[in-house]
Amino acid sequence: MLAAGLMLIPMAMGIAQTTKKHHVAAKKEAPASAEQLQQLKDELEGEINALKGELADRDAKLKAAQDAAEAAQQTAAKAEAAAGEQQQAATENASTVNTLNATVSSLKASQQQMAATMTTERKTMEKQIEHPDAIHVKGITISPTGSFIAAETDYRSAATGGGLNTAFGAIPLANADAAQMSEFNGTGRQSRLALTATGKIPSMTMTGYYEMDWLGTGITSNNNQSNSYVLRQRQLWVRAALNNGWRFTGGQMWSLATETTQGLTNGSEILPATIDPQYEAGFVWTRQYGFRVTKDFGRKFFLGASAEDPQILLAGNGLPTNLLVGSAGTPGGLFNPTANYSFNVAPDFVIKAALEPGWGHWEVFEINRFYRDRVYPNAASKSATGAYNDSTFTAGIGGGFRVPFANQKVSLGLKGLWGQGMGRYGSSTIADVTLRPDGQIAPLRTLSALSTLEFFPNSRTYIYLNYGGDYVGRRYFGSEGYGSPLTNMTGCNTQPVPGGPFSPAAPANCGGNTKNINEFTAGYWYYFYKGPMGGLRQGIQYSYFVRDLWSGMGGPLNPNGAAQGTDNTLFTSFRYYFP
Repeated sequence: MLAAGLMLIPMAMGIAQTTKKHHVAAKKEAPASAEQLQQLKDELEGEINALKGELADRDAKLKAAQDAAEAAQQTAAKAEAAAGEQQQAATENASTVNTLNATVSSLKASQQQMAATMTTERKTMEKQIEHPDAIHVKGITISPTGSFIAAETDYRSAATGGGLNTAFGAIPLANADAAQMSEFNGTGRQSRLALTATGKIPSMTMTGYYEMDWLGTGITSNNNQSNSYVLRQRQLWVRAALNNGWRFTGGQMWSLATETTQGLTNGSEILPATIDPQYEAGFVWTRQYGFRVTKDFGRKFFLGASAEDPQILLAGNGLPTNLLVGSAGTPGGLFNPTANYSFNVAPDFVIKAALEPGWGHWEVFEINRFYRDRVYPNAASKSATGAYNDSTFTAGIGGGFRVPFANQKVSLGLKGLWGQGMGRYGSSTIADVTLRPDGQIAPLRTLSALSTLEFFPNSRTYIYLNYGGDYVGRRYFGSEGYGSPLTNMTGCNTQPVPGGPFSPAAPANCGGNTKNINEFTAGYWYYFYKGPMGGLRQGIQYSYFVRDLWSGMGGPLNPNGAAQGTDNTLFTSFRYYFP
């Protein structure tokens, strides 16, 4: 309306000017009549009204155009919003499609993996049903792994009368009766039955292990016809293995001093690969009662301690008799009445640490032993007056390692034990202690060491070379004690006459004590078959033994007074191992 008003002003001014001119002219010519003025006013009002109508029409059209523009703008905004929503929906749809595609692909892969897993599990179940590795009874797994049936022979160039098991201390001297004859034996007595029972609960794994063979000897055992021998307890122990690395084991087992390959775990002992059940001279071991506690620190470092059943090996020449160390098994008791048992004051204690840094197995250990006897200083007068118990403590330190080379094709090992009174832990079991003239215990210095070199050219073949020995030092008191140089050795070079048809004799006047026993061994094992049905294995072992005595007072034929015995032994084995 303002714009219309502004447009009317100049028009009114123009009309006024025209009216004025006409008025002036009228003054000059003649004054206008009232009728003429009214007519002019009406014309002006008509024109003004027409203009007002045009302005109103324009305003209406402008308003309509503005409304249309606003509507168009709103429509555009809605369209833009709709387009945005459609774009977002399209993006979300694309993401959903991608997610669905990924999900479908994952489902396909999962189905394929599930199918493969189900196939594997089905095959495993079929295998367990048709060829079970273990027996499952009420949540316990029972496995015969470790069992085998063996057919074995031994041939010795010098007879020992000990069968398959080598009695190292009985290797005959060069001029002994038995050294003049060879011997051959065949047996299946080393066949072994092993059973492992395992039960698991959330906090630990419980294991019971039983292992036996037929190398025991009963009173009626002989080779005359049936060759019947009795079962022998090798191992019989129980273990609680906690998830935090602690292990508690008790029963008949390998000594903690025996070399292991997996930390300090029972069942991972690594033994010389010999057919000879006495293993190898220099091998450190016992198999006896023990209670063991070990801890695994990150599968790299292991620490353990055990208390083990003791026994005293007493030896020497001219030993006093006014003392009591032990006795034979008492009739009515559970000990063998034909064997001697020492009266032990305390168990043997073994402390051991092992390290597996990623290359080989390394270990160090200590053995602590206690000896006791009861001395009767007035025994000659048949009086117990002044009798007393004499006790002695000894210790030994040992260690070893076993490392692989040439991509696990070669293995080198070395192990030893040195100390006082450690003889029973060496495979030759020579002696622990001797006696002073007054009856008190005198421990002997001992050393046992074994080196091994093993080859694994393929999965079926195993070749081994061993060299080891056990040594016992001298400890004498004049002509008494162990290894006295005053011992009469004049008869060592003379072959004696046997004491009976089954009693080969050692040379008379050749009573020196054993100084050392050394053994060199070479052998192999070969699997004809090794698989799910078990293993069929054959092996041959050759061993050369040397037994030396401490020198003494010699004769003209033997100025140094020393004596020696050697033996060449060949073993064969044919075994079937249970799967």
